[in-house]
Amino acid sequence: MKAADFGDDFVWGIAIAAAQNEGAADLDGKGPSIWDAFARRSGKIKRGAGPNPGCDFYHRYAEDIALVKTLGFDTFRFSISWPRLLPEGTGKINEAGINFYHRVIDCCLENGLVPYVTLYHWDLPEALENEGGWAAYSVNGAFNTFVSLCAQTYGDKVKNWIILNEPFGFTSLGYMLGIHAPGQTGVTSFFTAVHHAAIAQADGGRIIRAEVQNAHIGTTFSCSQVFPHTDADNDHLAAYRMDILLNRMFVEPLLGMGYPGMDWEVMEKFAISHSTWRHTEKLAFDFDFIGLQNYFPLTVKYNAFVPVVQAWEVKAKSRLKPHTAMGWEVNPDSFYAIIKQFAAYPGIPKLYITENGAAYADKLKDGKVDDQERIRYFELYLGALLKAKQEGLNIAGYMAWTLMDNFEWAEGYQTRFGLVYTDFKTQQRIIKSSGYWWQDFLRK
Repeated sequence: MKAADFGDDFVWGIAIAAAQNEGAADLDGKGPSIWDAFARRSGKIKRGAGPNPGCDFYHRYAEDIALVKTLGFDTFRFSISWPRLLPEGTGKINEAGINFYHRVIDCCLENGLVPYVTLYHWDLPEALENEGGWAAYSVNGAFNTFVSLCAQTYGDKVKNWIILNEPFGFTSLGYMLGIHAPGQTGVTSFFTAVHHAAIAQADGGRIIRAEVQNAHIGTTFSCSQVFPHTDADNDHLAAYRMDILLNRMFVEPLLGMGYPGMDWEVMEKFAISHSTWRHTEKLAFDFDFIGLQNYFPLTVKYNAFVPVVQAWEVKAKSRLKPHTAMGWEVNPDSFYAIIKQFAAYPGIPKLYITENGAAYADKLKDGKVDDQERIRYFELYLGALLKAKQEGLNIAGYMAWTLMDNFEWAEGYQTRFGLVYTDFKTQQRIIKSSGYWWQDFLRK
């Protein structure tokens, strides 16, 4: 297998996110994000870590973009920090932030890299969270202001846009389970945040379409094939409900199908309560592509004590399945299956894999990191992707997660996904064996 097997026009990229990489959280006029605030709460992030220092991409972006080129990728996906441009979420514009992303974009273009810009990758301005965040109706107006600013500022140079990064991820982890920023819990805040995010992804697409000539617009979804732990009816019901939440909650309203799961009382109540003031048409938009972000499948069993979904994950380790350092099951067949599941929707013109990768316990030895497990992971998953493409599925690109080890949300700095090793004390970058593997793969 080689890159050429995917076709000459296939997009090969690598992705990062502002909150995980930039650092400089309080420099040059940037306002605090929900992750800056979350990091100040004791016990929320492992070892008391936070977005500072990240990888200091704010000062080292030229070095890091050169690394993308060195590894052989043709596309660089990064996000724009909302509070760096609009410290209060709306209102006064921070010109230093505006100029920073001009420099990043120009550096990409000078290196022959196509920039794919993500508008929201989880770093909501803390000022907006103080008003309720994604659970407040006002967030949609603020988001539209931010999107318009980005489109008008960078639209002459950036043509590839991703509206939201994993809306189910930031709504469930941040507004129901409370294990990610902003740390809200409860079913009500979750479903309200879901609805506002669903509106935002469609509104954002409409704004970019209107403001940017020849724009190529997508949005991304986290997705996992869901398996019942046993053949018991209750386990199948648990898997069905998890599939609705994980894989169907955001894509189906986007395609004009409305919210899924009307045979499930919880979803039926949610859909009815939100259709009185926002019609199905408001949630729909004809995107040019959909991004899929897959890391693992999910096996669940019925648990009556779990609110709403009544499902409980059965960990890969307990099932003696191969898994990463995060405990995520390695299963390329499920990667293939979830791609087919999304490709079956007639309203999706094409798919990109906008994130895929694995965390392992990387060790620096004699100035090198030999991460053979990660190489094997990519070999397996790219093989599954090639199988899907050769069967005729319209898969237009793949973006690896991630360029370098960074701030991995609630996991802090202990979990490493990068093709490049980051020494967080010195900010030295060291290309891992997997990075050299990609370099060789992309040359073929």
